[in-house]
Amino acid sequence: MVYGQVFPQHSSGDCFINVNVGGFKQQMEHTVLQRFPQTRLGRLLCCSSKEAILDLCDDFSPSEMEFYFDRSPHFFCYVLNFYLTGKIHLADGLCVVSFVQEIEYWGIKERHLDLCCSNKFYELMEVAGDKQWDQMSDEVQLHSSASSTEELSASEDNIEMFEGSWCADVRSNIWIRLENPGHSTSAKAIAVASLSMVIISIVAMCVNSMPDFNQLDVNDQKVENPVLNFFENFCVLFFSAEFILRLAVAPSARRFLCRPLNIIDLMTVMPFYVTMACDMMDEGESTELENVGKVVQILRLMRVFRILKLARHSAGLRSLGATLRNSFSEVGQLVLFLSVGISVFSSLIYFVENESKESELDTIPICWWWATISMTTVGYGDTFPVTPAGKVVGSLCIICGLLIVALPITNIFNKFSKFYEKKRHIDLRQNNN
Repeated sequence: MVYGQVFPQHSSGDCFINVNVGGFKQQMEHTVLQRFPQTRLGRLLCCSSKEAILDLCDDFSPSEMEFYFDRSPHFFCYVLNFYLTGKIHLADGLCVVSFVQEIEYWGIKERHLDLCCSNKFYELMEVAGDKQWDQMSDEVQLHSSASSTEELSASEDNIEMFEGSWCADVRSNIWIRLENPGHSTSAKAIAVASLSMVIISIVAMCVNSMPDFNQLDVNDQKVENPVLNFFENFCVLFFSAEFILRLAVAPSARRFLCRPLNIIDLMTVMPFYVTMACDMMDEGESTELENVGKVVQILRLMRVFRILKLARHSAGLRSLGATLRNSFSEVGQLVLFLSVGISVFSSLIYFVENESKESELDTIPICWWWATISMTTVGYGDTFPVTPAGKVVGSLCIICGLLIVALPITNIFNKFSKFYEKKRHIDLRQNNN
């Protein structure tokens, strides 16, 4: 013991220190403190300088051997009980977070909690952890909402970018109506018209693939239905005019062209013009360029992603996006579990089915396909085990698939529920304002 340089030598019956915690004074014997040398008061006995002592307490009086602590005197009663009994109890009227801060300050470990309080302590800590997660979710939602708004809607910051540019008032008015359907009645009408064109384009494309609507020319060559072709051309012209108008009034053309949704808009109209250019150049002579144009035209389906613009008006869609952005670990666990299960059961089913002539599970890749649709409970029925051992393996595969899929999905669903509730409250506050 090296505390003799600071602590004066006392007789065996006078080895104590004076502790003053928020005005509450108490004498504590050295022998009691030495039982717990890792605590704050126990470490005081090992200090060899006044500077070391002041690192552990707020003030120190060498003449009276009194240590001052600016802490709660109510909680210090529980600390005294800890030094006497070796067990700490939860303090009445003190939240669990403050309790943790207090025991950390005094150097008391959670393992010193008495059995009567340990279960309640961990329950309260779990509740506090959920509340902390909710607060973090609010911050993440605000951040993700800002980033989503940048992609899905026009923010007020974009309006400020029009200042000092040509025709600022006219461009800003058109821009906010094109990007924010909730701005006015005219903005809602534009959004409804755009969405209607999206739906008409998709329906026309689907109907055009049906044999009943196909037509043949004089050479028995398949040609497009003129009615469907009219709707297709009209929708493409509408999309083109909308894209050009939005590009012309955008506050920053470079930022506008870099946004994913605007890239999708461009890709939905480009195939039409590429196909038209190919047809005009070859006039049917070069089938390769024509086929390229037909293939590129499939990208027209990407127009359906314009529906994502409705996400800012739907708390459910915004919550889904926020959930997916914050569930990478759960999704990774799901993929890992499924990969392990598929590898195990595909190998098992192969070794019990490959000798059967009636079974189609005669290669590992086919067994992978079977294990995938079985573990995900899809069950197309195109491949299935025929031997008794294979049916047992199949049953185990389905049961394990249910368990593997259910475990991470529960966490993802809980996150979605919390995000959805927060989004609804945010929307209600915004509507009230």
